[in-house]
Amino acid sequence: MPNPQTDHIPLSKQLLRLVQSGTSERVSLGDLVSGIKTHARATLLILFAIPNLLPGLPGTSAVTGLPLVYLTLQMMLGRPAWLPGFIANRSLSRANLLAILTRAAPYLARVEKVLHPRLPSLTSEHAQRIMGAVGILLSLLVMLPIPFGNFFPALAILIAALGLLGHDGYFILTAAIIAIAAVVMLVAVYWALIAAVIYMAFSTTA
Repeated sequence: MPNPQTDHIPLSKQLLRLVQSGTSERVSLGDLVSGIKTHARATLLILFAIPNLLPGLPGTSAVTGLPLVYLTLQMMLGRPAWLPGFIANRSLSRANLLAILTRAAPYLARVEKVLHPRLPSLTSEHAQRIMGAVGILLSLLVMLPIPFGNFFPALAILIAALGLLGHDGYFILTAAIIAIAAVVMLVAVYWALIAAVIYMAFSTTA
């Protein structure tokens, strides 16, 4: 349900306030979830996607990838957003997360200015279930141990979540294009690795 006390606050500032609100050195994923009062699913997807786009938070994909999988699975099933205890108890460095969100805030602020309700069919309940299914694949790709391989899957999730937040179908279409490109790129990388291993194996036996 919309909250008039938070809906008018830009997303970038909401995320910064959320992380700044605590005093401990680390912030648990559960604390982040409980601090979000409106547009929970889209906001959580954005929050967990951003650290994968900017360097500076070691082990990011290992911590944020699993909640992304869980949230997109819930989206596909049409269920409310929440995290089970074994995920919610994971934590991130508050200082590092705050530094990343501070760097991302100006970009988010610019994007929020161009968000407008467009192509409503692409943000419908049925469309969200399809996005959830695609999001599961992207979230799994985020978790793969490939240098910089999590960037484009996380970017697609971020843009799709922004589209949901602003009911903007143009953003959903953009996210779909990036998602396709991300899958093609990672398939190409793995295919090249497999081909290289096969070539080396045959070279040593020849």
